[in-house]
Amino acid sequence: MNEAIDSLHTQTGSAPIGTLDPDCLIACPNCDALQLDAPVPVGALARCHRCGTVLMAPREQAMTRIVMLAATALVLMVAAVFFPFLEISAGGMVQRSSLLDAVLAFSSGLMLPLTFATAALIIVLPSLRLASIVYALAPMALGWHPARHAVPVFRLAQALRPWAMAEIFIVGVAVALVKVAGLATLSFGPAFWTFSALVLVTVLSDTFMCRISVWKTLEERRQP
Repeated sequence: MNEAIDSLHTQTGSAPIGTLDPDCLIACPNCDALQLDAPVPVGALARCHRCGTVLMAPREQAMTRIVMLAATALVLMVAAVFFPFLEISAGGMVQRSSLLDAVLAFSSGLMLPLTFATAALIIVLPSLRLASIVYALAPMALGWHPARHAVPVFRLAQALRPWAMAEIFIVGVAVALVKVAGLATLSFGPAFWTFSALVLVTVLSDTFMCRISVWKTLEERRQP
């Protein structure tokens, strides 16, 4: 597939950019290099001729898998918020906390803005992004036309990706547990394992997603 991209780049370079149809061009999201759009077989990769960034990576039944994984992650998020997350025992005292308790721990005084930020970054924004993916892609995964506002909703899902920090939270928890382990006895609740599974499912969903392929499908199936 790299040879195909190189030949397409040669054709683009031999003609003025202004004479080419903009609908037939793809801009690399990393280096902005323009290249001709061409069909990519399922299972193949189309890379940028300049920086090597993967532009398209269509997979068999990818849209269905993305929707299923996103819906699964939403269910896991609900369980992770309300089930016990961690149990700490020290000096005969036992303290249980959930993810919601962790968010509300800073809900008083000057720390109140931190509560909103924590809730947004590890609960609200990841959930909103997952719900947006399901809304935008589920009808197309079933072979239907896109939902009425599928384009702006999918654009929102892509914009939220850098701000959905569930995986950053679980890494921070792991680092904190290493420091606390020597001071108290720790027991993981069901929400800990649920949240860990949520992070893995979300990463897997993003791995299956080819953004350019999704945009093309949205454009092709949009109702006239």
